Amino acid sequence: MATDRLKLDPEIRAFLDGMRARWAMHPPFATLDFPAQRAVCEQVRAPLAEGGPAMVRTIERLFDPGAGPLHIRAYFPEGAATPAPALIYLHGGGFTLFSIDTHDRLMREYAARGDFAVIGVDYPLSPEHKFPEALNRIVALIRWLDTDGGEIGVDPGRLAIGGDSAGANLSIAAALRLRDAGESGVLRAILANYGYFSNAISDAAEAQFGGPGSIMDRAEALSYYDNYLTDPVREAQDPYACPLHAELTGLPPTCLVIPEYDVLIEQSLAMARCLAEAGVATQATVYPGTTHSFLEAMSMAAVARRAISDGAAFIRAYLA
Repeated sequence: MATDRLKLDPEIRAFLDGMRARWAMHPPFATLDFPAQRAVCEQVRAPLAEGGPAMVRTIERLFDPGAGPLHIRAYFPEGAATPAPALIYLHGGGFTLFSIDTHDRLMREYAARGDFAVIGVDYPLSPEHKFPEALNRIVALIRWLDTDGGEIGVDPGRLAIGGDSAGANLSIAAALRLRDAGESGVLRAILANYGYFSNAISDAAEAQFGGPGSIMDRAEALSYYDNYLTDPVREAQDPYACPLHAELTGLPPTCLVIPEYDVLIEQSLAMARCLAEAGVATQATVYPGTTHSFLEAMSMAAVARRAISDGAAFIRAYLA
């Protein structure tokens, strides 16, 4: 459904209008190969990283924590303890796009609002790197932080994980991997912003929130899963690829940030229900008038800032 027919928050609508204007300055996305698509994304989203809170220290590191090389960026706000509790943050982008640069301000906002460090991760992108390569490297990073996080000023005993869209998927999948390996205590909490938890999107969700003019429709969303999976039919049943199909008992407390107008809303609501039924402490909030990726409107939309503060407060409480 075109966004002009939705009862959008006025500040979110203005943000989307600005984004469309920036996209219009570039060639049609579908005509570009993946490297070119990523380059355009970096240009379009560069203004979103501007401004925001300053950090007292930022560390860049390119290293191999055990399953292949990773580039991380660790943000330390003024109010963080030493060593600092930390949120590992995984950017969205359909497993295919975006980076720690596109999400730079969002991660600084979480750090400043939560008084904890945030560790952004440039995980390997698909289709060049298929499932489970990114997940393997993320799990290796968590284990490295659990044993050696003190090397960069992080408290190994106080770690949480989170992300948006595909990053929320990878966050829950990583927690599942650790739980199944007998390492449930490594992560204290999960932050799942408008998560992409399954490659099944209903006709009803597409009719309400997809179609021409939408922020993301079913065809686009499913194309990202096709990029990510080698065998979409078989791997769609793998709980580490589609965690909505997982048995969720024993996962850490989880906060779900849910936009009202999102083709993925059914997945977040279902995940919240399944987590609660599995006995996981769950906080799920639907933010009226918002769309997928609405947190990126933090510089101009009060509802985005409120959702960031809510997520930061949840994580901070469990990292105390």
